[in-house]
Amino acid sequence: QVQLVESAGGLVQAGGSLRLSCTASGGTFSSYGMGWFRQATGKEREFVATINWSGRYTAYADSVKGRFTISRDNTKNTVYLQMNNVKPEDTAVYYCAASRYSGTRTMADNYNFWGQGTQVTVSS
Repeated sequence: QVQLVESAGGLVQAGGSLRLSCTASGGTFSSYGMGWFRQATGKEREFVATINWSGRYTAYADSVKGRFTISRDNTKNTVYLQMNNVKPEDTAVYYCAASRYSGTRTMADNYNFWGQGTQVTVSS
């Protein structure tokens, strides 16, 4: 069973930056495709970014493309989400997820393991 633990989010001003991390244990991290999703209050969970097992391939939601960067360090069993030029609409609970499929995946149903979520609030 894979366990995923996200770093603390926080409060950041619009235009600022924040980096989230998610550390995995209990599985072979380097074999998993990883993703970040988010859920704002009153809205459905939505895809943010995904990365394949090696880190070579990534994909992003249009809403974050050019502002967010997903990366991973397989030596540390950790995936990151660098958030730059954040906007108030980025306010949400952010979740990392692991998929037994080693490639990139944008659908939440394709992920097998989830973190507990971390709150990110962007003030205007």
